[in-house]
Amino acid sequence: MRFGIDRLLEDPTLRAPLAGRRIALLAHPASVTSRLVHSLDALATLGSLQVTAALGPQHGLRGDKQDNMIESPDFVDPVHGIPVFSLYGEVRRPTGAMMDSFDVLLVDLQDLGCRIYTFITTLRYVLEAAAKHGKSVWVLDRPNPVGRPVEGLSLRAGWESFVGAGPLPMRHGLTLGELGRWFVRRFRLDVDYQVVTMEGWQPARAPGWGWPLGERCWVNPSPNAPGLSMARCYPGTVMLEGTELSEGRGTTRPLELFGAPDLEPRALLAQMEALEPRWLGGCRLRECWFEPTFHKHAGRLCAGVQIHVEGAAYDHDAFRPWRLQALAFKALRRLRPDDVLWRDFPYEYERDRLAIDLINGSTLLREWVDDAGATPADLEALASADEAAWCEERRSVLLYA
Repeated sequence: MRFGIDRLLEDPTLRAPLAGRRIALLAHPASVTSRLVHSLDALATLGSLQVTAALGPQHGLRGDKQDNMIESPDFVDPVHGIPVFSLYGEVRRPTGAMMDSFDVLLVDLQDLGCRIYTFITTLRYVLEAAAKHGKSVWVLDRPNPVGRPVEGLSLRAGWESFVGAGPLPMRHGLTLGELGRWFVRRFRLDVDYQVVTMEGWQPARAPGWGWPLGERCWVNPSPNAPGLSMARCYPGTVMLEGTELSEGRGTTRPLELFGAPDLEPRALLAQMEALEPRWLGGCRLRECWFEPTFHKHAGRLCAGVQIHVEGAAYDHDAFRPWRLQALAFKALRRLRPDDVLWRDFPYEYERDRLAIDLINGSTLLREWVDDAGATPADLEALASADEAAWCEERRSVLLYA
């Protein structure tokens, strides 16, 4: 299959509308061609294009920043001599000076298919700025590596943030190009928006189910996104960022496992099974022990659970990571009702609202966990209604079967 960047590079007719216009590129470390050449370097070799600027999202153009809320500065690219503007530094929305540096913004970002992944919020912000300044935005489309499944509560009104770009469920099932179409429609943006589509993307085909296994190399789009297994788990395990549990940062399998020094994984798994066994499907859960080298519980031995979503254990249609992680929280609350579970700290520039609520786009998930009388059926009723509504809403922006 071919990604949008490869089609643009290979087909002069696709590039023709860019002739004589100043081009900027919004990219990150995974913005590479099929030959693993960074998109900025590949575009700069085309004499027909005038590349005048680049922009980097969270973690930077080259992926140099490890953790959340670690900002990247502006700089001048040492190879191409163009300004590189940070959209995760002094500002997160493009400034007028940034917008004045180009006529067309090419967006080549590998997404993970999860609402909280901040690259999609950056896409919304640049679309809004382009509408204001009369600029064009082209998304060079890439796969949603977790395919088409939809899962989770939709973000409620008033809960927009840098990890909540709009009323999306946690797993939205769209590509970045399709998300851009939805943003334009949802927020009624008067902007010249185009998508250079992929060729041959088959999100319903095994074994990749969204990612072209065996055809394309995985490059980390952010430092703690080391592979497809992480991407599959992430719509659930990202919620661990709002808790006192380690999400495995500081290990070799971040966001595929969770634990704490005093966790009892066997008892936790038994309680999860007793509460709602159907939410454990499509994967294998294994007791494990790990010692993070940095981040939460650094240098301490943690007991926990690893989620395995590879090989024969993986069932794409049955695996529901958001429900699985919610169930783990519920089981832990049943076992240890007095433990401090929710982490209270500044999260993605928000200081007055709990991270777990920002991540879920409302207080509903936290309140369900903390309510001793609430059952999995209660959360299922809320989530399934949101999921059905989203599947209908997204229908008109789909670009691929």
